[in-house]
Amino acid sequence: MLTVLEALNSASDYLKNKGIKSARLNAELLLAHILNCKRLEMYLSFDRPLQKAETDSYRELLKRRSGFEPLQYIIGKVEFYGLEIEVNRSVLIPRPETELLVEAIIELVGKDSAINILDIGSGSGNISIALAKNIPSCKVIGIDISEKAIEISKKNAKLNEVENQLIFVNKNILNGFEIGESRFDVVVSNPPYVSVNDFANLDPELRLYEPKIALTDENDGLSFYRKISSLSGSLLKNNGKIFFEIGAGQSEAVKKILMDDDYNNIVIKKDFSDIDRIIIGEKT
Repeated sequence: MLTVLEALNSASDYLKNKGIKSARLNAELLLAHILNCKRLEMYLSFDRPLQKAETDSYRELLKRRSGFEPLQYIIGKVEFYGLEIEVNRSVLIPRPETELLVEAIIELVGKDSAINILDIGSGSGNISIALAKNIPSCKVIGIDISEKAIEISKKNAKLNEVENQLIFVNKNILNGFEIGESRFDVVVSNPPYVSVNDFANLDPELRLYEPKIALTDENDGLSFYRKISSLSGSLLKNNGKIFFEIGAGQSEAVKKILMDDDYNNIVIKKDFSDIDRIIIGEKT
């Protein structure tokens, strides 16, 4: 019967040999999931023997991870901006870089604003939910082409107790978006920005498991920026703002798109790796 420490050491070696990055961390997080405890709690119980059912479950999860299935899909959740977001293979896994998009909006509009926000390509609902949680008087509409993504975003809104602030709609933005007489103070999007050529070179975790439709526009990576920028001219109120997450090397191209569509006061923000990651434009 393996102890916690023995299981972790064995699992770490196994994942490392399979080419999994951060193998030890992955081994610890998967075992913590099996044991239903926090990762650091295991450090206080290294000598605890694992039951057969626990060992069997652990081996099954390790097998899945060794095939490059993302850790977040295996566990079924991820932390985003301090919130727990459930994920499955229907939605893109929220990443730390996208927290910068949420942070930029909160900094610019303030936490006390009673504003209307449109989240285009809402996926798991992570951006919409984080904004609703941190701007309590705001209202958010999230739209996504995937019905399954809409289902999980609604579930996440309820789990994080912001469902009264949110509406999620199944809609393909490339077909346009009618909003009647109301307009938005903020349009935000983390669109599919991987070009069709770059998609083939993505890490297997991304290329094999995450929804392709959420990663690439099957074109030059800029299709959604063009469409959303153009549409948002009529969606935004005067002095309304558009916020995009962008891929590495795309800042100048997206800036030109915004300038061509008559946005002003364009600001570009870098991520933790000093890569241009967020771009903001204002309708004036």
